[in-house]
Amino acid sequence: MTDNFRLRQATPSDVPMLFALILALAEYEKLSHTVTGNIDNLKEHLFGAKPYGEAIIADYGGKGVGFALFFHNYSTFLTKPGIYIEDIFVLPEFRRMGIGKAILKYIAELAVNRSCGRLEWSVLDWNQPAIAFYEEMGASVLPDWRICRVTGDALTQLAGKTSVVF
Repeated sequence: MTDNFRLRQATPSDVPMLFALILALAEYEKLSHTVTGNIDNLKEHLFGAKPYGEAIIADYGGKGVGFALFFHNYSTFLTKPGIYIEDIFVLPEFRRMGIGKAILKYIAELAVNRSCGRLEWSVLDWNQPAIAFYEEMGASVLPDWRICRVTGDALTQLAGKTSVVF
């Protein structure tokens, strides 16, 4: 790492740059076609009246070159909060400089300071460089767990099938 690198909490003025990094992540993962969000929603959800997550920015020479977006979850078995990293990304030309490792360590420190019981994230099964990196950092890639997801019309239909009263 050089003196030009630093990590910091994202601010509202970072949202356009953060969204550009999100688009770069989607392109890297070959998922650009799935991005339906926008800058305004991201700003509201990170910095509005009811924030849903937090973001860390990696700056290198005054340029945003990486980020992590995360939020708290809860472990019923541990009866402790946890932190879930929704996305962590470093632009390809800035990899192997210790930036990704620094981001993970930063969030791990937050988790410890906040008395969290665990730190979790997902990785695409084809992304062997990321899997190797995460295992090198001490993470276990859990073979027995699969992510379940309901979005779009399926989410609307599922919500319509319930009789939950709020």
